[in-house]
Amino acid sequence: MFRKKWYAAALAAIACSAHAQQSDEVKRLEERVQQLEQRVQESQAQAAARQQSESAFNPAVSATLNGVYANLKQNPDTYRINGFVPTMSAVAPPPRGFSLGESELGIAANVDHLFRGTLIAAIQPDGTGVDVEEAYIQTLALSHGFSVKAGRFFSAVGYQNQIHAHAWDFTDAPLVMKAFLGGQLKEDGVQVKWIAPTDLYLDIGAEFGRGAQFPGATAGKNGAGSVNAFTNLGGDIGAGMAWQAGLSYYQTSPGDRAYDDPLSATANSFTGSSKLWALSGVLKWAPNGNNTVSNFKLQGEYFRRKEDGDLTFDPAGAALADAYKSAQSGWYAQAVYQFMPKWRVGYRYDELSSGATTIGLVDSGALAPASFPILAEYKPTRHTAMLDWSPSEFSRVRLQFARDYSRQGEPDNQVFLQYIVSLGAHGAHRF
Repeated sequence: MFRKKWYAAALAAIACSAHAQQSDEVKRLEERVQQLEQRVQESQAQAAARQQSESAFNPAVSATLNGVYANLKQNPDTYRINGFVPTMSAVAPPPRGFSLGESELGIAANVDHLFRGTLIAAIQPDGTGVDVEEAYIQTLALSHGFSVKAGRFFSAVGYQNQIHAHAWDFTDAPLVMKAFLGGQLKEDGVQVKWIAPTDLYLDIGAEFGRGAQFPGATAGKNGAGSVNAFTNLGGDIGAGMAWQAGLSYYQTSPGDRAYDDPLSATANSFTGSSKLWALSGVLKWAPNGNNTVSNFKLQGEYFRRKEDGDLTFDPAGAALADAYKSAQSGWYAQAVYQFMPKWRVGYRYDELSSGATTIGLVDSGALAPASFPILAEYKPTRHTAMLDWSPSEFSRVRLQFARDYSRQGEPDNQVFLQYIVSLGAHGAHRF
């Protein structure tokens, strides 16, 4: 009996000793784990600080290379959109043969906790120099959904005007952008935008610009030479569809806005007011929101412009001036479908209407309608089809064919083969 109790006591002592040893080992392991965790946190903090310090001195740098081969039936040097100005090189397609497209160099970084800076310069296709497309600062810390952008930027007139050419779904701009915005409208000024705290996306904004670029011509004027008010509304439909609609109103007062009439070999000018409404819509679809295999995008815009002022015929010569009024409109619709990974097909239709135009010099009998042949009534149209292949998000090759009726009585068959390659930092594109 005594021997059994002794054995039990010995076993209990051994168990307690083993438990004590295990507890000490667990404590030591816990301390080592805590030390390792502390070291990891310190290393991560140092890495984050180093990364932040490096990014402060090394902004994101990107380059976009764009090349085009063009086969055109009509001479692009005499390009025009009958019934509209501007003409020729301002809105013409690329030159025949091989040419450098609009290649860009971009630099962007957060300046500090309050501002972000962006610079995007484009190499001119004709090799004449470098054009600053965008160079602006943007606020980061304004509250209640407000933001301010100041500098040079693409105006929020319509939808596609805000998108860089390398991100377009077709090689060239829609006819409405050529006829009403001179290709693509850049403004030197200030943009103020507010994003509403709602379930649906809603923004409201205004721009105050210099108004020096077509449709404006107000260089040297104090204050704002142009004003643009805009709003966008968008949302989701289920898991695979999203939409956005936009409305903008742009107003400027050009002074001596010159244009060349290639049909009469004269240069005329307009002084007055120009008011433009732009309505846009975009619908995107992808199965269950996954756009890697297949997706569909439907896009369209409608522009309507009214101008009222004085038209001067041959300012350097006869210098005859009288009243001028016009109400013109145009629209386009395009659809792009990715039918398998990396491959897309698209179609676009453009239509313009020169509308009602009143030329005082013609109505008074001072000049004949033939003195303003480019302003004669006409409805330009264009059909465009494209096929592109994107091996990755950084490269794209596109084949495009268009039947262009911009020149009255001179339809143009246009074939473009284009490559687009992005190097370096590649930011997200707008909706």
